[in-house]
Amino acid sequence: MSALNELRALRTPKGAVKHRDASEFRDNRAALLFLGPWIIGFLVITLGPVLVSLYLSFTDYNLLQNPNFTGLENPQRMVEDPRLHQSLGVTITYVLVSVPLQLMVALAIAVLLDRGLRGLSFYRSVLYLPSLLGGSVAIAVLWRLVFGSSGLVNALLAVFGIQGPGWISEPDTALSTLIILHVWTFGAPMVIFLAGLRQIPRQYYEAASTDGAGRWTQFRSITLPLLSPIIFFNLVLGIIGAFQSFTQAYVVSNGSGGPSDSTLFITLYLYQKGFGSFQMGYASAIAWLLLIIIAAATSINFWASKYWVFYDD
Repeated sequence: MSALNELRALRTPKGAVKHRDASEFRDNRAALLFLGPWIIGFLVITLGPVLVSLYLSFTDYNLLQNPNFTGLENPQRMVEDPRLHQSLGVTITYVLVSVPLQLMVALAIAVLLDRGLRGLSFYRSVLYLPSLLGGSVAIAVLWRLVFGSSGLVNALLAVFGIQGPGWISEPDTALSTLIILHVWTFGAPMVIFLAGLRQIPRQYYEAASTDGAGRWTQFRSITLPLLSPIIFFNLVLGIIGAFQSFTQAYVVSNGSGGPSDSTLFITLYLYQKGFGSFQMGYASAIAWLLLIIIAAATSINFWASKYWVFYDD
């Protein structure tokens, strides 16, 4: 015990120490009481299934019989599975194309709304709606109708004498329709960008204008550096969300990932193996592969952020 603590112990009556200890115990008990439901939920709903899936990833399990431990058979099978490789290629292409496009659209619209547009609250709410609806089954069904052979897109092209393809039935264009759908759900990052733009001091732009800097120079030298933490935040969340995309591909392709596996996301392939073929052990191994990929992508983003993300310090 330090000299300071000894002095405090001498000055504090024993009764006061007991009273303080009792008060701290009551506070801790109250905190545990309020945290109890979350702790139980985390252990039962989150941590428990995660550990079970880790065990199942090393087993042969068909949901009907007891799991049979197979060691490294599932990881070896993943190395030799061509459809898994196809799903990884489709998913990575989807992430690399859709996430940057969505962020660029969201930032561009946020910059436009930041110029003092009348009825800003209304436009912000309307533009945010796609983020709420984009992941729903109803929107995915609507997307099939819009990009179908006789859908709205081809009807508009027919006005100009252009014969459009079957966008969701052609391997070369099917994934593009899902990318467009993802870009369309730009509302959430747009709102975050808009909040970040409102925090940039206006005197920076006034000083730059006085020095003769144009709008593009101001955007490149002021807006982007000061907004880089927000861009990084949206980028990390966007990549994680894109890797987990499932509903759109399932509905548009009728659960097959077609045509020719051109929309076979890794989450959809996982679903097919787990609940279509009842190969839950192999599906669990794919789920852990997806977790490793997302963790690696997030780690790379955090490592690279020191080269382009600028904070106040």
